[in-house]
Amino acid sequence: MADNLADFIKPDTAMNPRLEQLHPYPFQKLRELFAGVTPNPDLEPVNLSIGEPRHATPQFIKDALITGLPGLSNYPITQGSDALRKAIAWWVERRFGVKLDFATEVLPVNGSREALFAFAQASVDSSRHGRRVVISPNPFYQIYEGAALLAGARPFFLNTLPENGFRMDWAKVPEDLWEQVNLVYVCSPGNPTGKVMSLDDWKELFALSDAHGFVIAADECYSEIYLHEAKPPLGALTAAQQLGRGLGNLIVFNSLSKRSNVPGLRSGMVAGDAELMKAFLLYRTYHGSAMSPAVQAASVAAWNDEAHVIENRRQYAEKFAAVMPLLNDVLQFETPDAAFYLWARVPGGDDAAFARGLYEKQHVTVLPGSFLARDAAGTNPGKGFVRIALVDTLPACIEAARRMARFIGEAA
Repeated sequence: MADNLADFIKPDTAMNPRLEQLHPYPFQKLRELFAGVTPNPDLEPVNLSIGEPRHATPQFIKDALITGLPGLSNYPITQGSDALRKAIAWWVERRFGVKLDFATEVLPVNGSREALFAFAQASVDSSRHGRRVVISPNPFYQIYEGAALLAGARPFFLNTLPENGFRMDWAKVPEDLWEQVNLVYVCSPGNPTGKVMSLDDWKELFALSDAHGFVIAADECYSEIYLHEAKPPLGALTAAQQLGRGLGNLIVFNSLSKRSNVPGLRSGMVAGDAELMKAFLLYRTYHGSAMSPAVQAASVAAWNDEAHVIENRRQYAEKFAAVMPLLNDVLQFETPDAAFYLWARVPGGDDAAFARGLYEKQHVTVLPGSFLARDAAGTNPGKGFVRIALVDTLPACIEAARRMARFIGEAA
């Protein structure tokens, strides 16, 4: 298996040379790690490596998708229907307490992943004298790095470490770098740590943005997965309003995938600074990223309903309550603020060896933390951790936890 895309691109191929800078995706690395391994055939596989929701898609969303099928006879417009943008704006107001102008501050997108990537292409000034630095948390969702590289920017990785409460420590950014920064990606609730940014965290980041003029891209795709119904995570829009700042240089990304168990629908939203949204819409018009009318109809139904989201959270909370006691004595982890991951330190410190051994002996798949991070400031902050995605059924997650405990006990 090739180490990177450069091994697939011939020197004389007329392709973007920036493709050669891309790293293999974590799940490609995982396939390579497991190459030649035969897992225990007596055990049913349990895959907790990928953050793919596996709860049932609500029937009313499927029905709305079918009802919207006549729309396939029309070209959709890039900015989406008024009905969809209004549904998103109403959801933002209900959830975050912020009233948005649906006409200028909201756009539907084909999943937050697509939009997080596309926004960097529209935002980064890759000219010789342009701002060409993109800051990302580390560990991180790999799209941030790929988006920066293909936009002609230089990623700067800011380690989120347990000794700092898995926060982004802005003091670690060299002072002379700030004027080169075009875009800062933040993820709250965080992937993989589940850390939620506090109001003080937002206040510090907003002050830096106001001082240096960079754009904040807030990835909030896990905002609706949290353990205590009365304690929803603070969002960027709410923080901006509470701090009296406004939406300048702030763009927020969210998705129905996790919230509504529709990862295959590829439906999300972007909201924020009207001037940035106007420019992003122009980019998207040429990019050809209009959402299918049928998907728009299903999305309206999903954004307008909260009952299914509450039930979704209940199921995740039930899994955390069942799994964490089974792992407390064998793995080191903190209860996450939100999202559906356990970010756990493994015995011995070799996350790749742990994941390989667990797969071989117990047929359980988890993702090595080092695969989600880059070496920065002399360390790989994911090394020694694994990400455990509690996305399978409750019985499957309990069984996987028991097998992990057994594996660790037998290896001790």
